[in-house]
Amino acid sequence: GDQPSARPSSTSGGTMGEVSKMSAGLRVAYRPLSASQLLVIHSLHFLALPCTGGWSGVAGMGSEAGDWRGAADAQGGLITRGQLAEAGMARWSVAHRIASERWQLLSPTVIATTTGELSDEQRIWHAVLHAGDGAMAGGLTAATLAGLKNWRRDEITVLVPYRRGRPSPLPDVRFVRVRRPLRAVGSPPRCRIEPAILLFAAADRSERTAQGVLAAAVQQQLTSPENLLEWLDRLAPLRRTATLRRAIEDIEGGAQSLAEMDVRRMCRAFGLANPMRQVKRRDADGRIRYTDCEWRLPDGRTLVLEVDGGFHMEAEHWEDDLARQRALAATDRIIVRCTSRELRDEPEKMARDLMALGVPAAA
Repeated sequence: GDQPSARPSSTSGGTMGEVSKMSAGLRVAYRPLSASQLLVIHSLHFLALPCTGGWSGVAGMGSEAGDWRGAADAQGGLITRGQLAEAGMARWSVAHRIASERWQLLSPTVIATTTGELSDEQRIWHAVLHAGDGAMAGGLTAATLAGLKNWRRDEITVLVPYRRGRPSPLPDVRFVRVRRPLRAVGSPPRCRIEPAILLFAAADRSERTAQGVLAAAVQQQLTSPENLLEWLDRLAPLRRTATLRRAIEDIEGGAQSLAEMDVRRMCRAFGLANPMRQVKRRDADGRIRYTDCEWRLPDGRTLVLEVDGGFHMEAEHWEDDLARQRALAATDRIIVRCTSRELRDEPEKMARDLMALGVPAAA
């Protein structure tokens, strides 16, 4: 075009002239952009979009980002696609984080914002979030979260409101649809320990296991027989109710283990006096010990029955029990031992032996 009439200054005239000459001979060439370059441009465009009350982007997304991060932090680092959408995160942004392996897609609806193997808590969160609104941990999963020791299982139990239908399956997760209204407590969400162990006890194949978990929960002071009986009525109708009620009543009477419950049943079945349980004794070394069962005999002596479970048969425990027996022995105290299997499978023989040693009949 026409040259400007003003003469350039002496300091910059040469440079400007050279630029003008070079510009006249330049030809601009275009080439298609790669997918990654388009993604960067799209991201920069998104960061510059105006929104109500200011600009979005890094500065404007502060509360939005905080929303999903807060939810993920409260859920062990896990979050659902629905929660991300509510927080305003675009689907392409979620897909990019998953594709770049910053996040993990655990199931169609649940995402981990962490990498690596999931912890036990995260596995529970995954199962609960996958099941949807109203779902909560149940069974031994809930009991373990409530503090029950020595009853942990690898399989996770999740209670799902019946109206929601059955979720798609997950490995090592058991979904149980329930019609009863239960309130979730804790984090991850779980039902209370009473319905957790009662529903488990009603469904488990073994009555022994069902009774054992009730005794363990009371023994570990996580609940009481009164609470269990109250919940047994609230959960009605419930399979195996009569058996569970008898077990709870035995626990209420002082039994703190399956073996002690078996002793109580044996005494009831064969007319023996109920023993004193968990009697506090001081052994020969001055240490406090608790005996399983004791009877006061007519001649003034005391008969102590110590029940050995399966772990007592291991060499180390067996020697410890022998040492314990010696330390508790006294001239006015008879110590008798039996196995839990004998009480369970041969109660008549056990009752006959105890009567021969002088255990009195029930009043």
